[in-house]
Amino acid sequence: MSKPMAGPERAPGRPRDTAAERRILRATLRLLAADGYARMSLDAVAAEVGVSKPTIYRRWPSKADLAAAAAGTLRLAEPPVDTGSPLGDLTAALENFSRSLMRPNGMSLIGTVLAEEEHTPELLAFFRERLVEPRRAQFRAILVRARQGKLIRPGFDLDCVVSALAGAFYGRYLAASRIPPDFPRTLAAIVWNGVASPGARVSRALRARAESDRTVGDTS
Repeated sequence: MSKPMAGPERAPGRPRDTAAERRILRATLRLLAADGYARMSLDAVAAEVGVSKPTIYRRWPSKADLAAAAAGTLRLAEPPVDTGSPLGDLTAALENFSRSLMRPNGMSLIGTVLAEEEHTPELLAFFRERLVEPRRAQFRAILVRARQGKLIRPGFDLDCVVSALAGAFYGRYLAASRIPPDFPRTLAAIVWNGVASPGARVSRALRARAESDRTVGDTS
């Protein structure tokens, strides 16, 4: 089992400089995305931010702790999703997921974390714990509520549905290096119609509109 990573630390009585911490984490994200974990150095982070290495070590005792803390900043603060319908909730959750992925260094950091699986497994474990699992849990909770309301046909593996929802974003990005603004809504409608009870499915008119909007987004 991977050792839990520590959070920011400071010496007793020393006022915490949150602005410096934000600059350090932003620089770490940029260097992780540009150079990868193996080539990223605390010297480079310190030089870019204009602080000393002891300043960094007082907050994060190791390079892995610093990288994990930087990765953790990619998750956006999210209010509870409650639009009044499972499809609306799913669409809102997917839109926020898209915003998180498309933040600067978001997608490239995923590649960095995966590339370090063999040499720094605790980094991937942290990424899964802080970013992947909460997102999957959010998607699954929406689907569970829909199932409890008998809006989803029985027999579906909800974890498989969650993987289809999340995986579609990575597939789209790899194919086109971008995610159109209407992609979350289109994806939500397509997946929802695949699992929903007949009376809960999206109408053909709404699906056609979503497909039309997606086509416009692809050509813009």
